[in-house]
Amino acid sequence: MIRLNRLNPEDLLLYLCTDRVLSLGRPITEALEAAIAGGITMVQLREKNASTREFYDIALEVQRITKKHNVPLVVNDRLDIALAIGAEGLHIGQSDMPLRIARRLAGEMMFIGVSAHTVEQARLAEQEGADYLGVGAVFPTGSKADAAAIGLDRLREIRAAVKIPAVAIGGIGPANVSQVMATGIEGVAVISAILSQGDIRSAAKNLRGLLG
Repeated sequence: MIRLNRLNPEDLLLYLCTDRVLSLGRPITEALEAAIAGGITMVQLREKNASTREFYDIALEVQRITKKHNVPLVVNDRLDIALAIGAEGLHIGQSDMPLRIARRLAGEMMFIGVSAHTVEQARLAEQEGADYLGVGAVFPTGSKADAAAIGLDRLREIRAAVKIPAVAIGGIGPANVSQVMATGIEGVAVISAILSQGDIRSAAKNLRGLLG
């Protein structure tokens, strides 16, 4: 099955999820420009509390930056927004629209990633046609206080159970990123490790350097 926007697994290496709260009040455009300059390879737009119109307007603003730098843009949860702006990808969680329905509506316009917390969820996502997995939360994380940490052993089990690429998320930063990458994962997804730092560009560059 050929996607019009195909996933390059190398783009999962340093995957930035946006969060306007954790970016310490800095404009999202300013934060993204700095993060891209530091070496991030993919952007996921997360806007849990925005209205549909606000989300759409932010998505267009973000897309202007990602297009300029040739960085893939993934929209979290909202298939309607992803389709409206022509995003490269969509990411859905276990409580979002089922993958089979999202694929039917999206057709071959974009790649789709699925969050997985267990081996069973990972295998099902692969069977249903997910292009990649987001696995976690690996460690405790403030961005999802209700998410139980799965730890490195389960991350390794999930990675070994599927053939599609996977990115680890949750509590990942310079102190533990090497351990995470040692599980065989294709990359790491972060928020505060970049966006909550005083110098976003330097934080991204430092983390990218630790990824090998």
